Amino acid sequence: MFRIVLWWCLSVSVWADKPDLMLLKSYEGQSVEGWVMSEKFDGVRAYWDGRQLISRGGQVLSAPAGFTQEFPDFALDGELWLARGEFQRTQSIVMQQEPHDAWYELTYQVFEVPNQSGDLLARLAVLSDYLKGHKAPFLQMIEQRPVQSSDGLKAYLNEVLSKGGEGLVVRNPNTPYQTGRLSSALKIKLKQDGECEVVGYRAGKGKFLGLVGALECRWNGRVFGLGSGLSDAQRKDPPKMGARVTFEYQGFTQSGKPRHPVFLRERRMD
Repeated sequence: MFRIVLWWCLSVSVWADKPDLMLLKSYEGQSVEGWVMSEKFDGVRAYWDGRQLISRGGQVLSAPAGFTQEFPDFALDGELWLARGEFQRTQSIVMQQEPHDAWYELTYQVFEVPNQSGDLLARLAVLSDYLKGHKAPFLQMIEQRPVQSSDGLKAYLNEVLSKGGEGLVVRNPNTPYQTGRLSSALKIKLKQDGECEVVGYRAGKGKFLGLVGALECRWNGRVFGLGSGLSDAQRKDPPKMGARVTFEYQGFTQSGKPRHPVFLRERRMD
């Protein structure tokens, strides 16, 4: 009995206060000349509070001590990242509830230094100065490039997409540190994405007979079917009711539902 209880205790997730984070709005063609742009890394969002990594939903992540031992004692915000197109592998590493060596495949890609004074570049300079005196092999700053023209923005977007990247983030560098969904921080992607809640299932037909044909998802007050993008394994064992899943789409139908929605992944860390 003691061993069973001990195993259960070790397997329970540890939670902290949910961090108050900066969130991105979608780029809609507005002028962003004079802003800065960076690649949008599709990893697991994590907040470093000076002593531990915390997910967007408030779960304390079980990073091994060697991964974070050279991190600073001030807050950071960024993405735990493996490589382009490797979100599922990244999530599987981060989700485990005990430290393990696969963490050393990751890097922590930082795009913000919360609670520091000054504009964005001044805040990032705080981390840059820290890294000059500390060897932190798993801690990296995301490069911020100036947006000099719309053509330059498009060229960089095409460069990132050609390498298998997800898109760009553009930010107004003259703003103080803020949280919430900001008009001064925008994501640029050829396709839009969203997160919806699974509220039901539609039976499969034809080759999917006996399997899930589509998830029924609620998003922005509307329910729609989400079947494209589901693997055979996911049709056999779909995300549970209440799960949040990420999908991409191309605009809206006349009824306001997402057009051509495609399942991407289940968001288990939020």
